[in-house]
Formats: sequence, structure tokens, C-alpha cells
Amino acid sequence: MGSFKLKASRQAAQVRDRDPRRQQEQQHSASSSERDRHLSHESVTLFSNIGGLDGFHGRSSRSQQQQQQQQPQQQEPGDLERRFWKQGGVDARRHGSGSISLVPAAFQAQQQPSSRGASLVKQQAREQGQEDVDFSQLPFDVLRRISGGFSLPNLWAASMVCKSWYQALSSLREAVTFVKWGKMYKHGRGGVPQDTGMALDSFLKGAARGCAAAMIDAGLLLWEQGRREEGIQWYRKAAELGDVAGQCNLGLALLQEPVDASEAVKWFQTAADAGHVRAQYSLALCLQQGRGVEPNPGKAARWYLRAAEGGSSRAMYNTALCFLSGEGFARNYHHARHWMRRAALAGHRKAQFEHGLTLFAEGDGGLALAFLELATRAGETAAIHIRDALVQQLPAQERANAIACADKWKKQMRRG
Repeated sequence: MGSFKLKASRQAAQVRDRDPRRQQEQQHSASSSERDRHLSHESVTLFSNIGGLDGFHGRSSRSQQQQQQQQPQQQEPGDLERRFWKQGGVDARRHGSGSISLVPAAFQAQQQPSSRGASLVKQQAREQGQEDVDFSQLPFDVLRRISGGFSLPNLWAASMVCKSWYQALSSLREAVTFVKWGKMYKHGRGGVPQDTGMALDSFLKGAARGCAAAMIDAGLLLWEQGRREEGIQWYRKAAELGDVAGQCNLGLALLQEPVDASEAVKWFQTAADAGHVRAQYSLALCLQQGRGVEPNPGKAARWYLRAAEGGSSRAMYNTALCFLSGEGFARNYHHARHWMRRAALAGHRKAQFEHGLTLFAEGDGGLALAFLELATRAGETAAIHIRDALVQQLPAQERANAIACADKWKKQMRRG
């Protein structure tokens, strides 16, 4: 009896496999899986090319060898150029700076919200019983406070959560378009003529729709036109929405007005705690000079250090001075030299001059000439005399190598 049932089930399976509709479904499933595998391979290849993940598990060793053979070999730099760019293990020859790591534009273009992330949000809303909530009926002030400070990727991610969020954020998506057109009119790009009036009109329309970025751009343009009170009002609205750039700009504007500087320090503190580098540097400056707050060299030095680690060349220079003079930190020549060099590579002209002087005193004339040449080109007149003296002393080959290093640095900074 058992063998009869087994035989009957096998015959039924053979009949089902011969069904043409069944064969079409199998072919469609196979093609879908092949397409998904192909898309997955494309995504792996894209991010491995951008991020430099050569050992990524999605690529075979044979394809890696073929790609390495196709790529042209880069020539090793000379000894002077290698010493010029060497900085704490950072490949500054590629980044153009010893402190700032530039994100490729191709990688930024890929930072778009995925449908998988939106589906996860939908699932969480379903579990919490909020799937049927109509967010488009929320008051405008509430929506502005929730989403006014959204970046473009976050805005699109929120719009993909559900239909009601898509409808609720429609005005903010319009505002982003107005910001785009405003920048085009302000700088005369994208085939449109430069027109500050049209730019301000576009920014104000975006600001009226609750976009913090539009408020900041409108405030900046109004400030440049001499309408400072109106500019401060838009900065304040963006700051109250929680935008750190708006908070920092408001603090900078208040410092230049005859008002209480303590309010500026308050906004600097808020933005600095959120990680805004310019606000961290401005807060340190106020703490050092005692503007709007009691002078505190220790706190000032610590905020300089945080801003320097965030990539501010001016903060790097001031951090080096703090370590050199012992103000706020214990005196440490090694740390002072480290931050002075990083500030010089980041483009600070006084740091380039002072680091060049240090190298000149140590007897490294070729490297000193490279930094003094950069300082001279940046407008540091005190560097001219020493640079000219070095040019007369150094051999022709070493002098040419130093000038070549300075030229290459300028190209890297313009490219960055």
C-alpha cells in the first residue's frame, strides 16, 4: 500500500512538471533570481570601487588581478615630496590635506534612501498601530518643527514611509526645489543668468514652506545686501528649528551687532554640542577672549582641539599655539609641531609660514622652501624675504623639487 502511494505521487509530480504554465513559472523564477544576483553584483562592484574595498567577498581574486593589471601604475614621489606629504599616516597626496578626508561625489550620489528602509519603518508603524494615521492633517507648525531641518536624503526617506507622510511633506519638497533654483540664480549656474533678486525670491518662497536651508540662504543674502535685521530674523527661525548651521550663523551675526554677546555664546554652545565645527571654533574664541562669557583658557583649548579634529584649519593653528605656549594645555612641543604641520597642509597661511621657519631652523631647506612658497602665494608677506634667501642658497634641483611640491599642493586643494 505504501509503495503504491509513493508511485502515484511520483506520477503526479511528472504530470505537473510537464504542465506548460508550470514551466513558464519556473523560467520566470530562474530569470528573476539571475537578475537579482546580477543587481547584487553591480551594487557590490559600485561600493567596492568607491570605498576601496579590494578584498570584498563579492569579487573573485581573478577579477582583482585583471583589474590591477589594467590600472596604470603610479610613480613613487621623490624624497622631498614624500616628506612634504607625510602626515600621521594620512595619505594627504590623495586628499590634498593632512586633516580633511573628502567624500567622493559618486559616493554621495548613492546616498539615497532605500525602499527596504522605508518598508522597515512601515512595519514598525504597523506594529505600533499607527499605520492608518493621517500625518498630512498635522498642523503646519508641527510639521515644520519635525521636518524643517531635514537633509535631502532624510526628506526623501521620510516621504517614502507612507502615503500620508508623502502628502504631508509635499510643501517641504517644493521648498527644496526653490532652494535649488535660488542657488542657480545667485551664482548664475545651470544656464540661468545671475540675478540676486530672483535668488532671494526663491529662497523666501522656500523659507515660507518651512525649509531651514532656505531660511539660512535667505538670511545670508539679506545680510550681504545690508538688511541685517531681516537676515537675523531668518537665522533665528532656522536656529529654532534645530538647524546647527542656522544656530552658528545666528551666533556670528549677533556678535557683530551691538547686543548682548551672551546670546551668541548660547547658540554657539548649542551648535557645538551637536558637532558643528565652525561653532566649536567660534565658542573657543569667545571663551579665550571673554566675549559674552567669563574667560576660560582650559575650555577654550579643549574646544579648539575638538574643532581641529573636525577639520578646521584655524582651530588647528590655535591648538598648536596653545600647546606651544602652555595656555589651556601643558606645554608640548611635539603636539604643537603636529598641529602646526596639519594646519599648514590644510591651507592656513600663518601656519605655513611658521612651519617653514621651523624647518629652516632645523636645516631642512628644501621642505622649508616648499612651505614658505605656499605662504608667500597665500599673501603672507613676512615669508618673502626668507623664501628669497633660500632660493639663492639651495641647489637648482632641490629648489625645483620644492616649487613642484607647492604647485602640486595648490592643484590638489583646487581639486578638493
